[in-house]
Amino acid sequence: MGKGMFFSSGKQQVYQLFFIQIVLIIVMGALMTYGPEANVNLLKNRTGEHGRKHIKKPDTNPLLVYPMYQDVHVMIWIGFGFLMTFLRRYGQSAVGLTFLLGAILVQVAIICEGVMNIQKDNKSYLSLRSLLSADVAVATPLISMGALLGKTTYMQLVFMGIVELIMFTVNKYVGEHLLMTVDAGDSMFVHTFGAYFGLAISFVFGMKEKRKEHHLEGPSYNSDIFAMIGTIFLWLFWPSFNSAALEGDDQQRAIINTLLSISASCVIAFATSALVSKDSKFNMVHIQNSTLAGGVAIGTAAGMMCQPVGTLIVGALAGLLSVLGYKYITPLIQKHLKIHDTCGVHNLHGMPGILGGIFGALMAALATEASYDYSLYEIFPARAPNSETKLAEMRDNYGISAGLNRTAGQQAAYQLLALVITLGIAIVSGLITGLIMRVLICGSISEEQKFDDEAHWELEEESLQGSKIKESNSCSNDQLPMGHM
Repeated sequence: MGKGMFFSSGKQQVYQLFFIQIVLIIVMGALMTYGPEANVNLLKNRTGEHGRKHIKKPDTNPLLVYPMYQDVHVMIWIGFGFLMTFLRRYGQSAVGLTFLLGAILVQVAIICEGVMNIQKDNKSYLSLRSLLSADVAVATPLISMGALLGKTTYMQLVFMGIVELIMFTVNKYVGEHLLMTVDAGDSMFVHTFGAYFGLAISFVFGMKEKRKEHHLEGPSYNSDIFAMIGTIFLWLFWPSFNSAALEGDDQQRAIINTLLSISASCVIAFATSALVSKDSKFNMVHIQNSTLAGGVAIGTAAGMMCQPVGTLIVGALAGLLSVLGYKYITPLIQKHLKIHDTCGVHNLHGMPGILGGIFGALMAALATEASYDYSLYEIFPARAPNSETKLAEMRDNYGISAGLNRTAGQQAAYQLLALVITLGIAIVSGLITGLIMRVLICGSISEEQKFDDEAHWELEEESLQGSKIKESNSCSNDQLPMGHM
């Protein structure tokens, strides 16, 4: 496809952007309203016509929820945005399109969750918890964006994100509500799903044309430093990402487990990078990404009793696996499967996500009432007894509801089943989405425009260079530029 066709569709993409926001306004207005904590009318119904007293549950207290929400917010817009600035001439697009995509998709995620939680009045309630869930959901298409970075138009990314969030919501409903599995830090539902959805689309794009090296596909000294800003922000706030959906002791364990795991992955990533690199030197690609793999790998079991030694082992394995993936596996899948993975999401999110799902199943198989006491049935609601005689004390003292009386082995099997289903839904829906994205309705990027900010942005430096050339041509030959006077 030539340059002209892309630019001729540029105006069309702008109109599509306006159209999407208008649709979101209409749907949000029809579906969403403030939750009981912020809705005066609902508050009156609870406390009387003139009553204003409202006792908040601990999990709905804004003072407790907002710090976690803000941490995840920083991860999504700064962490993911700057992590993808490593390409030498795609920094504005990496940060800017993350900004745009996040702003659109957080609205889509709120609507998707709202559809799943419609109340009797045909409205869905908004709270800080729902905003937090929406932020976590937005991470999924941003992970997929990493596999496609520099090869799509912004409307292709928007379309991908909308479809992906719908499928993400379906998959998470199947995993959490139908299978009743546990994935506190979303190793399966966010990281694994996002990685393989994006890789499936990249596979479809690879079928379209023969892959060849691009002169702009690579970092510069300064772009690598900017990307490390994203790495550091993600590394710092990952404990909040894995623990935000939890409460009490579970949340405290998740914070501790995540810090230990991501620390171990950081150390092992540095060591392995030097081991497999030339002259035993660190590779910046490994350091920007593989140091974070421990945060992904511990996600499913973040709130469980992993013990420090188990957590450190998982983090170390994740860091090792991620670096080896960059060094050996990525070239293989690009060569044999024609899957081009710009940011290496398979190594940071895909394989560590699968490792996290397997480790979560192992910890579920080892979980007993002796080690967890009655909190076992808060972590694994499906394992709670369903007979009244066993349930009475737990319900009265701990608020535990009847479960499915699953054994530890059964819960572990359901955890693995959720992982397999997640992979299946991600790959199949990703392939279909990729085929649709090849239709010209969302525009396309020519080979010459790939990995180049010029496809989407007015570049100030080029405007200045153009004006200088124009001025120098208009000057007489006996005039010297100001810099030489």
